[in-house]
Amino acid sequence: MTNETRTLPTFAPGSVETPFVIKDYSEIVAHDTRWEAHSHPFHELLWNERGASTAVVGERVWTITPALGLWMPAGTLHAGAANAGTWLRAGFFGFGATASISDTPVTVEITPLLRLLLERLAEPGLAPASRAVTEALVLDVLAPSPRELLVRVPTCELLRPIVEAVREDPADQRTLTDWASALGVSARTVTRAFTAETGAGFARWVSAVRAQHAIGLLARGRDVESVAERVGYRSASAFGAAFRRTTGLTPGRFRPE
Repeated sequence: MTNETRTLPTFAPGSVETPFVIKDYSEIVAHDTRWEAHSHPFHELLWNERGASTAVVGERVWTITPALGLWMPAGTLHAGAANAGTWLRAGFFGFGATASISDTPVTVEITPLLRLLLERLAEPGLAPASRAVTEALVLDVLAPSPRELLVRVPTCELLRPIVEAVREDPADQRTLTDWASALGVSARTVTRAFTAETGAGFARWVSAVRAQHAIGLLARGRDVESVAERVGYRSASAFGAAFRRTTGLTPGRFRPE
């Protein structure tokens, strides 16, 4: 399959005039696509009509889905990726015309109401008065969500073998004790390193990586049983329980309707 890499410019917030309040963007990517680090002069609300994509800011990796979008403030340097067939959606929010809901990237739940409002803004020929009312409603309901599909990627040399192995194969069954033995350090040392770099211990970090990987598979229509096996769980019920603890949502929320 063909891979595509896109290079976009870097803009400071408000450095380019944005004569709109909210502008819709929609694209179905034909190839596995990666966006190199870039930034926009306007704020973005990234979400998907279909499939899952990722956005990367520093060492933080968010998964974007039809259920959970991501607010990207103007001027934030970020990269991204999406699999072929993903239907990307975005709302561009004019810098100066709209206030930012956060100065840092935050998850936004794409509720049925917010989805309907955003889809209305995408309608061609929408009357100016109707657009103004719809934009005001979007800004009224838009808010950060406590739920997020986020993995913080450790960068220290000690944890590099673990990070590479688990991200390559989320079904890797090696325990904290196994890894500590392989690295020649104590389990406590590994735990301290994970906590310092990610705010979570080894087990929670692995669960987050597995959930993020699972969402990509679920979004492509894989059944829950096969996804559970691919990410290292012995049963669909064990996977579902772990997934809900990590994301606050059920795996079914991420399967195509």
